[in-house]
Amino acid sequence: MTRDDAEELAVEQALALVGGRNQARGRTGDRAGDQARGRTDARAGDRAGDQARGRADHQTGDQAGDRTGDQAGDQMPHNQSPGEPADLHPTSYAVPSPAPTLPWDRARAVAGRAGRGGPLAVVRLPLDRALGHVLAEPLAALTDLPSFDTSAMDGWAVAGPGPWTYEEGTGLRAGDDPATAPLPDGTAVRIATGARTPADTTAVIRSEHAHVDEARGLLSTRRPVVTGQDIRPRGQECRSGDQLVPAGTVVTPAVLGLAAAAGYDALPAVPRPRVDVLVLGDELLAAGLPHDGLIRDALGPMLAPWLRALGAEVSAPRRLGDDAEALHTALTSSDADVIITTGGTASGPVDHVHPVLAALGAELLVDGVTVRPGHPMLLARLTPDGPHLVGLPGNPLAAVSGLLTLAEPLLAGLAGRPAQDAYRALVHADVPGHPHDTRLVPVVHRAGRAGGRDQVAPLRYNGPAMLRGIAAADGLAVVPAGGVRSGTEVEILDLPWAPATPWTEGCFT
Repeated sequence: MTRDDAEELAVEQALALVGGRNQARGRTGDRAGDQARGRTDARAGDRAGDQARGRADHQTGDQAGDRTGDQAGDQMPHNQSPGEPADLHPTSYAVPSPAPTLPWDRARAVAGRAGRGGPLAVVRLPLDRALGHVLAEPLAALTDLPSFDTSAMDGWAVAGPGPWTYEEGTGLRAGDDPATAPLPDGTAVRIATGARTPADTTAVIRSEHAHVDEARGLLSTRRPVVTGQDIRPRGQECRSGDQLVPAGTVVTPAVLGLAAAAGYDALPAVPRPRVDVLVLGDELLAAGLPHDGLIRDALGPMLAPWLRALGAEVSAPRRLGDDAEALHTALTSSDADVIITTGGTASGPVDHVHPVLAALGAELLVDGVTVRPGHPMLLARLTPDGPHLVGLPGNPLAAVSGLLTLAEPLLAGLAGRPAQDAYRALVHADVPGHPHDTRLVPVVHRAGRAGGRDQVAPLRYNGPAMLRGIAAADGLAVVPAGGVRSGTEVEILDLPWAPATPWTEGCFT
């Protein structure tokens, strides 16, 4: 018997034990409610629909979760207590203590709370390294801005009523420190933008509004002079100690500029969460065309930049294949704050995520979400104060669903970022729904508006294994169970970017 055969036999035996235990004690809570609502039939319908769309046998993430995730994948053998480490031999891995399958909005809330569960670390970063981090403390002005009265224009600083005498060849430039003596009434001096104005300056006259009589050495103006015109007074923008931006603000180039102007050389920031990405699956190719039952890895190239757009520091994705011991080693040797896995979250013979989590004594915070695509996603805490693991399904769009449902709020909490503001828009077409679960559907914002309100159009290619729709999208619509009719208001989740140019909707809708 080969190692693979032995693994499969052991898993089947474990599932048989679990099945007997389930029958003995009955299914409770959410799972019993799911059966009462007929979710088994609904899941069978989804599987048939997926097969009709040509889903290959290797795309097991959502399918296996549909078939067995609620029945056996969330249970434990009778001889293991919740959290008790299992033997490290692959055939003796057990599945962990179950966590409830959660509604989509509750799962996002759990992920957000998990990220905000402890005090935020604070580091001081030089300005040239602070871009994209989150401020750990409010940014207060260290000085008045501007810190002295300055000229807002190139021209003439004048005192008193005109005309004014001036001295040829003299003038004030930015960076000059003018004499402490005030500017006498009836006199003028050339001044550049940003230069400090002399004491007792009445106004600055722009060069284009001034008339110079060189023969008489007199300056006059073509327009009336208003006291204080074109002078930026000290403290016009802020006074020392004023709060410029609050804690939790993402450091943008503009924030860097403001901080520098206010006297900062370094900023108090929250470190970016460190993320490891583990791509699971023996059927995945890193290059070339799909062939002989093998498919290209779409998630490895996609996840790292996506996670960076969410503010994380991401290591190069690692491909492990379907190997429980390799996964166990990768998890125990990681020093990341968050580990993202792809595939293996259901209960098939090579789905090792649940058993390995049980071997580590991990705490399952979310074990399945009533959302399509992507419902076999999970969130676990590997140790009480240690890293989190987000298990994404293997199908590409299902993995995107897991990113938005669990990884985004978790990372936002760890980075001190505010949660994404929910907003609603009118959907510009009927959108079918799942009988019981939330659906996340790629949408694109329309150029036109209905009655001044935002409109979105659903994109056609929205199957669990498809990326064509999400590649054209700038958001996802949160479609409740049962679907919505055209003109209905739905919640929109923005993606961390938007298309550089408008897409032609006809190609994708």
